[in-house]
Order: sequence, then C-alpha cells, then structure tokens
Amino acid sequence: MRTIFLETTANNTILEQFHRTMGGELSSDGREHSLKIDNEWGQGHIKEMSFKGGISHLMVDMEFSQELGIALEGSKEPSICFAYCSNGQMVLGQGKYGERTKLENFQTGILAGKQQKELQFGADIAIKMILILVNPLENREEEDHLNRRLQKMFFGEDPEASFSYAGSYNLRIAERVQQLGSINETGIARSFMVKGLIHMILALEIQQHADDLRCDNASMASSLTTKEMDTIRELSLFINNYSDRTLSISYLCKKGGLSPSKLQEGFKLLHNATVTNYIRDVRIRKAEELIKNTDLNISEVVYSIGLISRSYFSKIFKAKYKCSPKLYREKQQVFSIAT
Repeated sequence: MRTIFLETTANNTILEQFHRTMGGELSSDGREHSLKIDNEWGQGHIKEMSFKGGISHLMVDMEFSQELGIALEGSKEPSICFAYCSNGQMVLGQGKYGERTKLENFQTGILAGKQQKELQFGADIAIKMILILVNPLENREEEDHLNRRLQKMFFGEDPEASFSYAGSYNLRIAERVQQLGSINETGIARSFMVKGLIHMILALEIQQHADDLRCDNASMASSLTTKEMDTIRELSLFINNYSDRTLSISYLCKKGGLSPSKLQEGFKLLHNATVTNYIRDVRIRKAEELIKNTDLNISEVVYSIGLISRSYFSKIFKAKYKCSPKLYREKQQVFSIAT
C-alpha cells in the first residue's frame, strides 16, 4: 500500500499536496479547490474548501487503481477529523499502532487527538466520502465559538486525550452530502450554501455520536447487510420521488424484497423514524414546497401528495409548521410582497 502524507496546517492547500504526488488537473475558484484525476492513480475528483476558524472539508469521489493510504500528520495541538462514507468502504485509524475501524455505506466516523490520522482505501472500489477537519487555531487569541466548543466537547480539560469512534448508519447525512454535490451556484452564494451544508453535516455527525452514546452496543448492532441497507436507501429515494402514490408497508416490502421487520429496522437506523412517519414527513415537506411555490389550492395540494383528508393534512401540517396551511400561504405571500 502506498501512503500519501499530508500537512493539514501547511501554507498550501491539501489539494496542492495531493497534486504534487498524484498529478491531475488542479483548479481553483476563490475558496474552493478541485483536483480531477485520470491517470495511473485512479479516476475521479477531490474537492476542498476552507472556512474561517480552522475548519475545512474534503469531498472524495474516486476509484483508486491501487491500495492507498492518506496520512494527516500529527500536530502539537489536538485536531478533530469527522468522516462520512456515502458509498464504498474505507478504514480509519489514529497513530502508528492505533486500532483500525472500517466504515461502510452511510456510516460516520470521528478521530480526535494529536496523533497522525490515517485513511485507507482499497483498489478498484468506488468511494464517495466527505471529511471535515477541525484544526487547532493558529492564533490562540482568535475567537471562534464553534471550534472552541468542539475542542471542549472532545478534549475537555485534557489536550492529551485521544478519541476514535465508528458510528451507526445515518441516511440524513447522505441526503445533505448529495445536496452539497448538487449546488450549481457560483461565487459568494456557493460559498454560503456550502458552508451551511457543512455545518449541518457536522451537526448531524455530532448528534449521531450523542445518540450512539445513549445506546448500548447491542442496540447499535444491525442485522442488515450492506445490500439491504442499499435497498433501504433506494426505497427512501422512491418514497421521495413518488410520495403521491399509495405506499403501504406490504407494497414497499415486496418492492424491496425485505421483510417488514427488516424494512422498519432499516428506516429506524437511517432516518430514526418508522416507515409510516418517514412517508408522512416527506409528504409534508412536499406540501410545504407546493404551498410556497405554486398556485394550487389546499385541496389540490392534499391530493398531490397522496392524501385524501384535508382535515388530517391540516393537523399534521400544523404540528410541523405551527400554523395552518392557509395561514402559512398568507405569510409567504406577505413576505413575497415585502421583498
């Protein structure tokens, strides 16, 4: 296995360091840097963007032609590395002799401490992952509440502490990563949108860690295979695309080739919701978009999302948005006129 050693606090970007070793086409647009690779190292691209306060992120969409290790060199001050695997698999480790943990589809991982942080990728395996790095602030007087709070969360009063974690499955992060890759805006608008989604992904990773800590190992364990988890994701996308259809448990089980118990287990793991509640939430979000962006009347909105009862729709809409669908539309119209 070949290993690339990277300095996370260097004056040049991580992608510039990748480029010196792996070649490829390096481009930059303000804060965002992109490296396209199509050579003996593999095929795909890596993107990087840095933000104020020592936080940066890497998006990797690659298929390496050989086994590859990426080592983020240690530092005098502790740093934190948040990882999420959207597709494929990877191995996380910290320190020369530290424990190695495999991350598969939809899993989160966290490495924290002063030691070298290592990522390992297999050959000829398509990998999509995001890495969020929280590096120590060079200026100790600099105030950045997010960075300081993260440092306190993982190290407390002990900067020598070391921490490794591989979490359970989470599809909500996958949805945010997909949104991140679909941003078409440029310039400052893109920077703001990317930063917002990175902060949201960071929040979801931290929440996943907190949720897992409240569970014992038995409750975190899953009987689902990777293929079955992929099926759950496909069914989730199907629900999002066809929320107007009659989506019963038996229909989804037949479509995915899963038992009702496995279907429910998968949705609980990936969405922290039952299948029925997930379908309801998708329909409510679709309804909110229709009320905000179309001229459909409320009855037409109800029919468009696959519901029949307007009174039931009003009840669940009000529970989520704290007002009736009619009042929500009126507020949107007032806001539109004001702007």
